[in-house]
Amino acid sequence: MKYLSNVTTLRLFDDLCTGCGMCAVVCPHGVMAIDNGLARIADRDACMECSACSSNCPEEAITVQTGVGCAQAVINSALGRSSAPCCC
Repeated sequence: MKYLSNVTTLRLFDDLCTGCGMCAVVCPHGVMAIDNGLARIADRDACMECSACSSNCPEEAITVQTGVGCAQAVINSALGRSSAPCCC
């Protein structure tokens, strides 16, 4: 599923990555991949900002702000809440 193009808060700090692969294992949408022994963002626009990748990165090489993007808007909509749209 694609959300909005180029609005995710997902960031990968290549210099901190050790290539453990946890980000690719835990990402529910295949956003992260491992190439040549290091993580890369394979499909940025598929990120729902759940923070599974950043929460499971032992090197803190990934950051994402949960609750600010499309995932939060989808959750709020499903719960019948009105909130800010996916991007402000």
